[in-house]
Amino acid sequence: MTKKQEHWLNQVQMAESLGITVNAFARWKVEPVARIGKNVYYDVRSVLDNRLSHAEGNSLTAGDMEAERLRLTRAQAEGQEIKNELAKGKTAPIEIISLVLSKIAGEATGILDSLPLDIRRRHPELQTAVIESIKRQVVKSQNAIARTGDTLEHVLEDYLEQQDA
Repeated sequence: MTKKQEHWLNQVQMAESLGITVNAFARWKVEPVARIGKNVYYDVRSVLDNRLSHAEGNSLTAGDMEAERLRLTRAQAEGQEIKNELAKGKTAPIEIISLVLSKIAGEATGILDSLPLDIRRRHPELQTAVIESIKRQVVKSQNAIARTGDTLEHVLEDYLEQQDA
């Protein structure tokens, strides 16, 4: 049976010496140097090895750091290009375009809705069949306007695909 060494500490003592909670120390999953009965002991070397191996697993190599810097630089440049295009008025966020189109579509739908009645008032001599035909065409137009959001998405997707090609 192994005898406890002076420099070995149990989990509570090791956590106190490190200035962390026992739960935090347990999450580190440090390999104990000895188990004597129900007691588990750790030494500074095992804790240091654990922390070093953890740090190595999470650290980036010089090549990785350079690649990450390059990626971030490209992202910043792309972000600045987008800001410049917005400032020049050459592009707009899709949310703004959708908002404007939905407002215009709402106005157009309102005008189309009253169109058959306006025509009937101005031209009472027109036959009912003509007015019904106008109503059918108005409904088709209103349905097309209602699909503006879906159409916008498809047009945007097609445009982006053409830009990538």
